[in-house]
Amino acid sequence: MYPQQVIDALRHVRYPGTGKDLIESGMLEDDIRISGFEVSFSLIFPKENDPFLKSVVKASEVALQTYIDPNISAHIHPKFVKENIKSPTTNHQSPIHAKHVIAIHSGKGGVGKSTVAANLAVSLANKGFRVGLLDADIHGPSMPKMFHCEDARPYSVDLDGRTLIEPIEQYGVKMLSIGFFVDPSQAIIWRGGMASNAIKQLIEDVHWGELDYFLIDLPPGTSDIHLTLISSIQLTGVIVVTTPQPVALVDARKGVEMFQNEKINVPILGLIENMAWFTPAELPNNKYYIFGRDGGKQLAQELNIPLLGQIPLVQSIREGGDEGTPIALQTGHPAAEAFEKICQILQN
Repeated sequence: MYPQQVIDALRHVRYPGTGKDLIESGMLEDDIRISGFEVSFSLIFPKENDPFLKSVVKASEVALQTYIDPNISAHIHPKFVKENIKSPTTNHQSPIHAKHVIAIHSGKGGVGKSTVAANLAVSLANKGFRVGLLDADIHGPSMPKMFHCEDARPYSVDLDGRTLIEPIEQYGVKMLSIGFFVDPSQAIIWRGGMASNAIKQLIEDVHWGELDYFLIDLPPGTSDIHLTLISSIQLTGVIVVTTPQPVALVDARKGVEMFQNEKINVPILGLIENMAWFTPAELPNNKYYIFGRDGGKQLAQELNIPLLGQIPLVQSIREGGDEGTPIALQTGHPAAEAFEKICQILQN
């Protein structure tokens, strides 16, 4: 069960006061929580002592059991328009037991952030480290394909009285993505709060175990998801990925500034310049600067942050991502060595 199923089921419940369904009426709060067959959420009513409250709550329970699963146990909390719903307080008691928690961020999409995250995770696992990888890109999950496990379905385990999700393990990396729980052919259309709640569950309700490195593949840009992660987990630092292209550098700068903001204050571990140059397989010694030259290097110098590496644009890296076999699996390959060097810097 996942949030979109809950939303779709509640579209079958009408609020008599408006004649519209609960979703169209804007009555569903962004606080859906799911654990096994238990689901909890809030419904916002226009006034206290609403005459339709009990009937709507009961109809919602029936809709969930009818359109999703008859075994569902629903906990529905009524709220009212005049209530002041407080924002969640910052909590840095990290639910992840890892020595290093590193977020991989990019200011814009299409710069190869997920490719970098996947290959760094595999490179660290190759070195014998215990590695976890969270695909936090709710609207564009790509890790199931990059790890060749699109058909995998995580199962639940009972530990210490809690029902937890067991991550998928591939290439020595424990990995989880919203892509395992949704239909890959359908777009994920969630409001910010729902996406943030889903991310919190993928962090808190998962049996990650003891890890050396926990990598988070963030969605591009700056959004509620980034703030949710920062308030939910103690980050060791952030790696920013960009291409040398000026339009990408503008957004990379914004990403650095966001994490360095005094209210967020997450260390920037460094910048990776991806697609730094093009090297054709038949001319391995040639470099063609398709997106500009040393843009990421110059930005790192300007912002006084480390340049962790420059990754070339080579066909084998792209093919590895599309085929679900990250290039880092090919130890000794020139492209794999670029990621290995970055991992060596992180260890130091």
